[in-house]
Amino acid sequence: MSIHSIAIFCRVVDNFGDIGVCWRMARQMQSEYGLAVQLWVDDLSSFQNICSQVLPQLARQNIAGVDIICWGESGLALLAAGEIPASDAVIEGFGCNLPESYFDLMLAQSPAPVWLNLEYLSAEAWVESCHGLPSHHPQTGMRKYFYFPGFTPKTGGLLAEGNLSERRCTFQAGQGLVQFWQSMPIQPDPAELKVGIFCYPHAPLQELFSIWQNSASSVQQVLVLIAEGVASDQVSQFLRQPAIAGASAKRGNLRLCVLPFIEQSEYDELLWAMDINFVRGEDSFVRAQWAAKPMLWHIYPQDEAVHLEKLQAFLAHYSAQLEPAASAALQALALRWNAAPASQDLAMCWHSFLQHLPALQTHSERWAQALASRGDLVAQMLQFIKQKQ
Repeated sequence: MSIHSIAIFCRVVDNFGDIGVCWRMARQMQSEYGLAVQLWVDDLSSFQNICSQVLPQLARQNIAGVDIICWGESGLALLAAGEIPASDAVIEGFGCNLPESYFDLMLAQSPAPVWLNLEYLSAEAWVESCHGLPSHHPQTGMRKYFYFPGFTPKTGGLLAEGNLSERRCTFQAGQGLVQFWQSMPIQPDPAELKVGIFCYPHAPLQELFSIWQNSASSVQQVLVLIAEGVASDQVSQFLRQPAIAGASAKRGNLRLCVLPFIEQSEYDELLWAMDINFVRGEDSFVRAQWAAKPMLWHIYPQDEAVHLEKLQAFLAHYSAQLEPAASAALQALALRWNAAPASQDLAMCWHSFLQHLPALQTHSERWAQALASRGDLVAQMLQFIKQKQ
């Protein structure tokens, strides 16, 4: 059989990560595979932050060829009226639980659609044994498959458009980079280390700002670009003014500029233009890896420090091919950035990381190449769906 249509359901949890992943996936399925894609979203206002074309007041709209439906009373009313067609496959984004009325539509289909639960990305070992496993609905017997993105051949890969690497290389080698900086409210000095920051509010930013600001070495001049709304209290404290788009300040060896919140394609360019990227959540975490630049992940905190286990599992994969000293420097700074117990002094971690930056740059390029060689998430997912039809 073949796939002609697919429905993706997304509840916005951390403002941008969930919808960021689902929106990229929906566009890739439509543009590269010609599928009729429905994207059901419960929070169109958050969606609008990463796609300005979204109009939160509309129950249904088409953007970039994707049928976007408000997951609320207005959208479900369209479903009840028979205006929303059934799909060959259904993706439940991150365990969001389908609306009962849509589940009834699935039950009426013959053959039944292939039903996947797209799980959160994890590098933990148990993911390999759970990837692709079915679960049977207790009342209807319908099968739902658990689909895990991942970093190994036994998982579902990472989300990436087919031409992503080519676009990045073209941008970095040509006029794209020049035009990017021309569009910025601040211009970099050749001596500055360019750092992009996207983190949660509890990150130790003030401490890091102080290290950069008070560095005794002129070689360690740092230019930070950070989006409006990210850790605003700490950024305002450094700026001594509200952290609104366009605000900037220079103190010691640190310059900081606040950018307006930008759309996904522009965020990719920001990642490509930086020397180091601090990222959070899932979407920016994956895009930073494809950017082939040294990166630090601020992982979403969980009870009982479960998130630190996930962080260390990723670091074990990511740093496996690094020389021991560079690996140790990366892991020490990553753990300190995420407030791991008994972690080292932040200044010591930063200076060690900086010492190994050339090796980390080379490694990040090789890592992106290795990930690409395993195939991307959408290609593997569609192949999985065809096998289950």
